[in-house]
Amino acid sequence: MSEGESVEPLRGGLDPGVSLPAAHHQVSFTRAELRLILDLYGRKVVAGEWRDYAIDFTRDRAVFSVFRRSSEVPLYRIVKDPSLTRRQGAYSVVSATGLILKRGHELDRVLRVIDKPVRLVS
Repeated sequence: MSEGESVEPLRGGLDPGVSLPAAHHQVSFTRAELRLILDLYGRKVVAGEWRDYAIDFTRDRAVFSVFRRSSEVPLYRIVKDPSLTRRQGAYSVVSATGLILKRGHELDRVLRVIDKPVRLVS
């Protein structure tokens, strides 16, 4: 390269006319959302209630599923569906039977339905 010649910076390695594949247009949890979910997961593992999890990212929603055993159906599914943000809220907790236990706009409030504190009965 000679002096005075300019080099055009790379734009993520893609040509301007190339569109991204569909896999890049997916819903996912943010770092803060994952921290809230994994903190809850850790507490439940220590308590012996949960043993495994799975995370699925699709075009329209992200799902964090928790299991008592990996061979079973999920006990709970924590779902993020941005298409519901303006209506009932993007976050929901769904039970193993498919019943929506809680839905809302704030993840920490929605997670409270499965993170009930243990009370001493005397």
